[in-house]
Amino acid sequence: MTHSDDITRSVLDAARAAYAARGYVNTTIKGVAAAAGVAPDVVRRYYRNREALFAAAMRLPFEPAASIAQLLAPGIDGLGERLVRVTLRMLDDPETRAQITEMVRAGAGASKATASLREFLEIELVDRVVAALGVPDARMRVTLATSFLLGVATTRYVLKVEPIASASDDEIVALVAPAVQLALSTPTSPSTRSRG
Repeated sequence: MTHSDDITRSVLDAARAAYAARGYVNTTIKGVAAAAGVAPDVVRRYYRNREALFAAAMRLPFEPAASIAQLLAPGIDGLGERLVRVTLRMLDDPETRAQITEMVRAGAGASKATASLREFLEIELVDRVVAALGVPDARMRVTLATSFLLGVATTRYVLKVEPIASASDDEIVALVAPAVQLALSTPTSPSTRSRG
């Protein structure tokens, strides 16, 4: 193992411990560096920002900022399908699936690590998609779409309920993407409903 490998392992171990103790919002690169016994610039050499550090510590197989930008670039049309596909692709990675499965089994309020994942999703995914939608009820829409994705992920990979567990990715996309797209495209705020 190289010196570089030792450093990254120390940094990622320190980051996981920090997320478990303090959550995503309250964990800083400076704090992780101190816990790992390195300078903040050393951490930034490997992980250019807090988001990249979290993605590496949680073993996410993509960098969220770049992925979200790519998802949003073509516009809202087709975003439901793109979100479902990237979710399935992310969960195809055994390490990522194991990490997320462990958090789900621990329960939504059971650990700071789970809270870290929730904070990360809200800040790095939900807030970015909300900004892209740019409508008054965007947060409700995006949160509903995210709940569809988390529900399918839990049913497919954690609970392993059939036939969802053994369905192909294309079958899942065909069934779930329209609901996600509808959530993103249809106004849900009370002010948009007809009054009688």
